[in-house]
Amino acid sequence: MMRSAAYAAAWVPKPAPIPLGVHFTLELAVCASQGQAAVEAVAIDAVMPEHRHGMNYRATVAPLGEGRYRAEGLLFHMPGRWRLSVELRAAGKTARLADEFVVE
Repeated sequence: MMRSAAYAAAWVPKPAPIPLGVHFTLELAVCASQGQAAVEAVAIDAVMPEHRHGMNYRATVAPLGEGRYRAEGLLFHMPGRWRLSVELRAAGKTARLADEFVVE
């Protein structure tokens, strides 16, 4: 779960757990806090903070309706700590959420 004062997002990898060296999909549900603009677009990326590099592939994100999205084309090519970043665009503004986890 990722959260800011304005937005929250929950994500689930398919397959789970996240496989090493194999493309996977993320299903994402995004909610706006009361009074916040609805999310219009989502972008997803991931980096390895200790290694200062990201994925070798760029994920594509498709809206599924009702605040749900599917990101495809992710691939974590190295084991270790990864930081997943979700960029939300709403009403001309950008919000960023992040989550960290270890891939083995």
